[in-house]
Amino acid sequence: MIIKHLAFSILVLSSLVLAEAPRVVPEIADSIPHEANHFTQGLFFDGKDLIETTGQYGQSGLYRRTLDGRILDSARLAERYFGEGSIAVGDDIFYLTWKSKKAFIYSRKPFAFKSEFRIPTEGWGLTYWKNALLMSNGSSELLQIALGSFNVVGVIPVTDGGFPLKLLNELEMVGDTLYANVWQTGMIAVIEMPGGRVVRYLDFSRKVQEIKRKHPEADVLNGIAYDGKNLWITGKNWPYIYKIRN
Repeated sequence: MIIKHLAFSILVLSSLVLAEAPRVVPEIADSIPHEANHFTQGLFFDGKDLIETTGQYGQSGLYRRTLDGRILDSARLAERYFGEGSIAVGDDIFYLTWKSKKAFIYSRKPFAFKSEFRIPTEGWGLTYWKNALLMSNGSSELLQIALGSFNVVGVIPVTDGGFPLKLLNELEMVGDTLYANVWQTGMIAVIEMPGGRVVRYLDFSRKVQEIKRKHPEADVLNGIAYDGKNLWITGKNWPYIYKIRN
């Protein structure tokens, strides 16, 4: 386990060591409660509600919650699935799994299972852009997946200073700007689309360290949502969701 963790650390460092884009430390404007037992994999706004998907075998689920923490609706995946990122399109919510190469479709409101489809790789993060699903898989490449056929119709490499940025995780699209968690770091990459160039990083490293000191069970930064004006962020098993000042 130590060797595996070291290998991941080296991969993260090699991905960021050649980074040229500037790092900005955003200001946190507010916070709301978050279920500390939620291993956050996907986060987005649906009107005034937050939709969250969680991971871990036997614990993966889909939740609709208010900003004060009330759960309005939920659905659970079968124990054999490890849930990942999600996004709503039209009347549907698309919910990835990690290693099963499968994604599920739920009705948006109320939650009800509708169908499933195959994905070509591991599923990590998911958003929607230019009439297609946009999926990360832990590499430096984003896959564009067509609705309906669910075929890969495009691949967008993400680079910083000409070098690939690996370990892209949870995604949030705002216009033609993509926000992506970089797994195992306190960084959110701000990516200019369609070129895939990183223009800056939002650096939450100090906040991550503070949370882990106070809450040892907290895991990595993961979860980005946009309410139409401000970004909100959280992490796996974090006790709070934070509003970022615009």
